[in-house]
Amino acid sequence: MSSELMIYEDRLARQMDAGEFVLAVVTATKPDFYKQAPVVTAAREHDVPCFVLHTGQHYDDVLGHGLEEYGIEDRVAVDLGIRGSLSEKTAQVHSRIDELADHLAENWPDTTVLPIVHGDTHAAGVVPQAWLFATNQAAAHNEAGLRGMSPDFEDYDDPAAFVERQWNGEWSINRAEPFPEQYDTFVGSAASIYHFAPVELNREHLENEGYPAQVDGQQRIPVVGNSVVDAIEMKRNADLEESIFDIYPVLEERDEWLRVDIHRRANLLPDRFEAIVEGVIGLVEDGYNVNFVELTATEQALKQYGYREKLLELDENRDNFLFTGLWKKHAHVYEFLTSGQCFAEFTDSGSMQEELNYIDEAACLTARFNTDRPETVFDAGTNLLVPPVNGEYVQEMVEYVAETDAVREEIATGPNLYGGDVGGTIVEFLEEKREEVPFDWAHERVGFSTSEQDFEYL
Repeated sequence: MSSELMIYEDRLARQMDAGEFVLAVVTATKPDFYKQAPVVTAAREHDVPCFVLHTGQHYDDVLGHGLEEYGIEDRVAVDLGIRGSLSEKTAQVHSRIDELADHLAENWPDTTVLPIVHGDTHAAGVVPQAWLFATNQAAAHNEAGLRGMSPDFEDYDDPAAFVERQWNGEWSINRAEPFPEQYDTFVGSAASIYHFAPVELNREHLENEGYPAQVDGQQRIPVVGNSVVDAIEMKRNADLEESIFDIYPVLEERDEWLRVDIHRRANLLPDRFEAIVEGVIGLVEDGYNVNFVELTATEQALKQYGYREKLLELDENRDNFLFTGLWKKHAHVYEFLTSGQCFAEFTDSGSMQEELNYIDEAACLTARFNTDRPETVFDAGTNLLVPPVNGEYVQEMVEYVAETDAVREEIATGPNLYGGDVGGTIVEFLEEKREEVPFDWAHERVGFSTSEQDFEYL
C-alpha cells in the first residue's frame, strides 16, 4: 500500500539555507544505510550541506534500524514513502521526485542539489532517472560500475580444479544477475554525471560502455574504494549493550560456524533454492556448525517449498544448527565475523563479498553463477563461487574449502581492495564540483563552451 511524500521542512531548510550546493544522499535499503552513512558523516566534517533523501522502502524496526544505528536518522529531510511492487515503486519515485523538485525550485531556485545514490539498489536505478527528467540535471553514483562476471565453468564439478579456475582462469562479462540489481546499477549510471568506482575494474567497465573518464581535463570516474570499509570501522568495535554471544550463546560454545544468508530472487527459484537448502542440511547432518539466517524472502521460499518445518526441526534437535531471523544490528554481524568463531559466510549478498574482503577472520562463499564483485575472487582470493547446481555439489564445495588448509590460508591472507576514508574522498571530490552544473551537452564534451542561456528553456 502506498504511503505519501513526507518533507521535514525544518531539516530540509537548515541544509538548503546553508549554501548554494547541497548533497542529497539517497538511501533505500539496509546496505544503503551503512554504505551511505560515511558520506553523510564526511559531509558534516567538511561543512558541506547535506540531507538524506530516503525512499522509505525499508521502514520497519529491523530492516530500517540502520538509519538509527549509523546516526543518520536525524538527517532524513525527505521520505518518499514508496511501497509495493517494483513497478509501483518506480512510478511512485518518479511522481514524488517530480513533486520534490518543484518544491526545491520554488523555495531555493538558486541552489544546486546533487543526489548521490548508491550501488545497485532499485533507488540507484530509478532516482537518477527521475531526477534527470524532473530537473534536467544528473546525479552522482557511489559504488558505480558493478558488472557481473563469470569464470570458465569447465570442470566445475571438480572442486579443486574449479577453485583454481576461479582464482587464476579466464572470466567474462555476465550481467544476467542479480535481477533487478544489475539492471538498476546499469541504468543508474546513464543518468549520473559522477561515477565513484570502488576499484579500477569498475572504471574499466564504465569506460568500455562509453562513460568519459575525464571531461575538459576533469575527472568523472575516480577510483575511490568502497565506503563499506568506513562502515566496518564505525561499528567493528562498537560498545554493544548486549553481545551477539549473549543473544545466541551457542555461537560461542561451538566454533567453525558457517553463516548462511540467502535472499536473491534467482536463488529463490525452485531448483536453486532446493540445492542450497539441501546442501545446508547435508552439512548439518555431517556435523558442520551452521547458522541459517532467515530473511523475509527466504521465509516465503522456505514455506512455499516445504522446507521451513524441516529447518525448525533441525534447530530443535541439533546442537550444531541455529535458525535465526535477520540480525537487527549490523554491529552484531561484524562482532561475529571478526570473532574467529565463524569459518565462512555462505551468501548471495553483494555487500558481504566486499565486507569479507576487509574482514580477515572469515571467508566468503558466494551462492551464485556469477558475481558483480569478481575482483574479490581473482584479484584478492578472499571469495569463491559455490554455484547452486544441486545439494550434493553445494555440500561438496563447502566441505572442500573447509577441509583444505591451502585454500583457507589463501582466503585469509588476500589483500584488502577497498581503501579507507572513502566517504571523505567522495565529499572532497564533490566539493571541487560545487560550481559546476551537473549536466553537460555533446558540444561541451568535445570542447565547446556553453552558457547559462542553454538551460533557460528547459
